[in-house]
Amino acid sequence: MTVKNLPHLIAAITLSVVSLMASAQSYKPAVFADADRLKKIESTYAIIDKLYKDYAEKNHWPGMAYGIVVDGKLVHSGGIGYTDIDAKIPADANSDFRIASMTKSLTAMAILKLRDEGRLKLDDPAYMYIPEMKGLKYLTKDATPITIKNLLTHTSGYPEDNPWGDRQLADSDDELIALYKKGISFSNNPGLGYEYSNLGFATLGYIIKKVSGKTYEDYITEYILKPLGMTHTYWEYTKVPKNKLAHGYRWLDNKWVEQPLLHDGSYGAMGGLITTIEDFSKYMAAHLDAWPPRDDAETGPIKRSSIREMQYPWDVNALSSNAKTTTGRPCPNVTAYCYGLRWEKDCDNRTYVGHTGGLPGFGSQWNIMPEYGIGVVCFANLTYARAGAPNNQVLDTLLALSGIKPRQLPASAILEQRKSDLLKVIANWSTAKASGIFAMNFFMDYFPEQLKIAAADAFAKAGKITGVGEIVAENQMRGYFIMQGEKTNIRVAFTLTPETPGLIQEYHLDVVSK
Repeated sequence: MTVKNLPHLIAAITLSVVSLMASAQSYKPAVFADADRLKKIESTYAIIDKLYKDYAEKNHWPGMAYGIVVDGKLVHSGGIGYTDIDAKIPADANSDFRIASMTKSLTAMAILKLRDEGRLKLDDPAYMYIPEMKGLKYLTKDATPITIKNLLTHTSGYPEDNPWGDRQLADSDDELIALYKKGISFSNNPGLGYEYSNLGFATLGYIIKKVSGKTYEDYITEYILKPLGMTHTYWEYTKVPKNKLAHGYRWLDNKWVEQPLLHDGSYGAMGGLITTIEDFSKYMAAHLDAWPPRDDAETGPIKRSSIREMQYPWDVNALSSNAKTTTGRPCPNVTAYCYGLRWEKDCDNRTYVGHTGGLPGFGSQWNIMPEYGIGVVCFANLTYARAGAPNNQVLDTLLALSGIKPRQLPASAILEQRKSDLLKVIANWSTAKASGIFAMNFFMDYFPEQLKIAAADAFAKAGKITGVGEIVAENQMRGYFIMQGEKTNIRVAFTLTPETPGLIQEYHLDVVSK
């Protein structure tokens, strides 16, 4: 069986592959194909502003500040209401809000920086740095000791401690260690389940001090905040300029009641940071800049690979089968905890990375979509304000109205080569065994006569082949391409082996609609 119009298409593809192979690098990072993406995003700002304003007013938020980060820059921001109701100080992108548990990822980043320097290991038992933890009584005698990684991922076995932990913010290091000397009550053995622990991140803050010789505040400030240019970020609220500090409130008896601010202490490592939208956008930019993997020089406070490691879903903890989008569309999702970060993948295969924050007087949330190069952040000065709700609305709206697409991974040279090779045999499998492009398993799993029949049937349904599309890379060693037919299309997918050069080990040919 042959297809008469294929030879000239194959010849053209072969020429382009030869050219590509000659100039190919070993790895080509994913790129955005849409040159007008920022302009499309800008067109959504008026609607986004209204979404934030409406949500804040409906939910009695005294003040809110928000921002949108695209490709490493704060491209849009806004403020609603007041940071200080009595003084009528408007909230904006330069107002300093306490961001509560959004602090946790900076503590995690400091731990990974120390790890990268060889000063600790994530699998180290925490008692190596806090001897008072060695005598902890676990639920059973066969429990494994708490590791640094357990603390990072909320798998230490400590019971969930909201809102108790929120009230410990100003505790001293001595009080933290006294707690360990007295003993800890466990809800699980270490490593056997996710349970959110503020105590765990306060403990990481103390480990930073023991390893670095600096308080966690000084270490994070010197090695993360300053390198990122976060010059309006603080740990102690009394150091914030009075006209910039957001006061915290509760909504009680149809009025706002101011909440006392706690001083900085050992639990600040879990939730004490005070910052602005302008400053925090620089931290978000560092997380976005970790993508895609590439050969560029490192410019951040820690390696890009370590930031990607921070964002990895180490502890999958929920499948929400009844989840819905903000428009009410059913959309199940999976959530996990990373290192001081939350991770989610939804039914549309979109990945979200970020964290919420909540303390008496404050609520906050940030979310980035690494594959799209975008992020949103929102701070509010109302107790446990659900800042994630308007952020989710904004992301959904931004994506729907702008129509921007995620990064596309260019096909590797070997994928391009195997596509060209495969086209030479796809219409006439009698030459396949001699072609040298198939792995040793291929003809044990696929049989030439059956492949011929399947190809003949597909080409008959497609009609005249009018073109062959670019290969769509799923990764460096797997992809697919479309052969366009007059009547319908043919999808050809293949996977290569880990050999060098990779050979075709798996192959699928399917008729698909135009």
